[in-house]
Amino acid sequence: MRIVSIGEVLWDVIGPSEYLGGAPLNFAAHARKLGHEVYLVSGVGDDERGRRAFEAIQRLSIAPDLLQVVRGRSTGTAEVELDPGGKPMFRIVRPAAYDFVRLTPELRQRIAELRPDWIYFGTLFHTSERAVASTLALLDAVASANKIYDVNLRDGNWTLAAVEKLASRADVIKLSDSEAEFLDASLDTNGEEATIQRFCERWCDQYHCKTVCVTMGERGCAIFHDRVFTEAPACRIDVVDTVGAGDAFAAALVHGMSQAWTMPRCAAFANAVAGLVASRPGAIPEWDVEEVWPKLLGS
Repeated sequence: MRIVSIGEVLWDVIGPSEYLGGAPLNFAAHARKLGHEVYLVSGVGDDERGRRAFEAIQRLSIAPDLLQVVRGRSTGTAEVELDPGGKPMFRIVRPAAYDFVRLTPELRQRIAELRPDWIYFGTLFHTSERAVASTLALLDAVASANKIYDVNLRDGNWTLAAVEKLASRADVIKLSDSEAEFLDASLDTNGEEATIQRFCERWCDQYHCKTVCVTMGERGCAIFHDRVFTEAPACRIDVVDTVGAGDAFAAALVHGMSQAWTMPRCAAFANAVAGLVASRPGAIPEWDVEEVWPKLLGS
């Protein structure tokens, strides 16, 4: 399966350590670990961090063909603080090299010629109207691809208008329970009970998507797919940090859907992959798919 992932590349700075990240890159790396051919559309600076990022992306076996080196701009960074439960809080440094990526007509044509099966996009990259418009033009150029929108809201780095435009073009929307709770006020609930299931139903109705998935941390996840609601418990793990766990979840969900698995199986597999990543430091730790199966079996 061929996947194109669009968005930011940045270094997560956690205390004295730096880990390569950015949700689109994390997603791409985990999808590659699951055996898929992945292309990353992003930008790094012509600085030391950019050189390290470019080399690391190649080592991850992610196709670098669509990765731009932006002269005179700094490679992205995010200062990360972890709470006692390993949950991250981000301070994104902008502008960064990925803010100057240009999805030109020529680049859109190159991507269309790849004939990707899936296109992944998030919110952070789309803080300008130009970025939103260029991504929507790309989605028009590859209309046959499945589209997954991983909401990933970061304080001060998103607008409701962008979320609505991107959500309206997605087949699959994935977000966290805290994001769902925050965004629920943007929809007219007509006094209905505020449950995860009703949220998913409303979003499917409003944005005409096929699937809405809400991750719920230690409580697992909920998926509303083809008007059927599924919940799956999380795997028991010792959390080191949850940076990148949601991106791994998204990659595993796409993997399961590409295999035409049932939603309960997709959910269980995605929870297991996310748990494995959360049990190790950094957004893209070393892991192998063979490690997932014992978690699914509860061992």
